Amino acid sequence: MRFKVGICQFKPELMRIEKNLEKMESLLESVLADLIVLPELAASGYLFNSKEEVINIAEDSNNGPTATLFQKLAKQNNTSYVIGFAEKAENGIYNSSMLVNPDASIYIYRKTHLFYEEKKWFKAGDTGFKVFRAKNNVKVGLMICFDWIFPESARSLALAGAQIIAHSANLVLPWCQQAMLTRSLENGVFSATSNRTGKERNGDNVLDFTGMSQIVDTKGQIIHRMNKFEESVFVTEINPLKSEDKNITEFNNLFLDRRTELYRS
Repeated sequence: MRFKVGICQFKPELMRIEKNLEKMESLLESVLADLIVLPELAASGYLFNSKEEVINIAEDSNNGPTATLFQKLAKQNNTSYVIGFAEKAENGIYNSSMLVNPDASIYIYRKTHLFYEEKKWFKAGDTGFKVFRAKNNVKVGLMICFDWIFPESARSLALAGAQIIAHSANLVLPWCQQAMLTRSLENGVFSATSNRTGKERNGDNVLDFTGMSQIVDTKGQIIHRMNKFEESVFVTEINPLKSEDKNITEFNNLFLDRRTELYRS
């Protein structure tokens, strides 16, 4: 099975949703792919200083500006997209990502493990780790940034049948990219980590993002890793069905050899 998966790395501008959406549209305009993953909070930027700032950029998941643009792009380019945004819900604001398909369907994941000051601005996600169908019925599991440090995140998605883990991120710690090689290997799944690049400043607060977005195969090998600074899209062809093979040797299987009765929860 041939399936083109991509990552888009760029530098969003803080609280400038319209400009960020225009930039993403420009980057994706002529890119042919089946699935493209974009960063965490790609529409809004990341470094907030107040709840009011977050309220001002939060969007409806069905008809907000991000959903509207990516439904258009998905139909126009016949591509599924995963994109991070601040979700305005009835019970609060979430750090979320949406999977938008060419048929205009939208699926939402809310970040489970909030990092640092995100706990001041967002509610902890309540969706759990679910797998959704992208273009060509490929099974895609969604994670966001700091979810990477908890092995249960990727494992839950793999056990639910994910063939590809779409990992939108705004990484500032130095360990994630290498850790995701292990997440792919220990679960036998492809992973696409889309990180942002650049510095972001809000008043006296500054963050430096690590870039190095990457696509990793089911054996934990890097297919492609961007550098820290580039703003671009990379697309490669994979066979998602390879993730169905969980055998390590003729006697060992990633999932069948698990002895859950001996594990601590």
